[in-house]
Amino acid sequence: MPQECTHLEQIKFRQTNKRECEDCVKIGDTWVHLRMCLICGHVGCCDSSKNKHATKHFHKSKHPLVRSIEPGEAWIWCYVDETEPGEIEA
Repeated sequence: MPQECTHLEQIKFRQTNKRECEDCVKIGDTWVHLRMCLICGHVGCCDSSKNKHATKHFHKSKHPLVRSIEPGEAWIWCYVDETEPGEIEA
């Protein structure tokens, strides 16, 4: 049985107009897909990108929830509970 996410009450940000990895832009690099931290709104690149800035942001900040901001995607991932607790409405 999948584990439930215990962090959904921490969500503060649901959407963004940003369409670039903030950290990749700073170093002049590229990314594959984008993820947004639902706690502070930071936008970072996914684990398919060589820099994995979304995961690095989690390790540094301990903010547990990210969502995909790719067109047509609204899923959430919880790093702490290692589960996908569903989708998020904008």
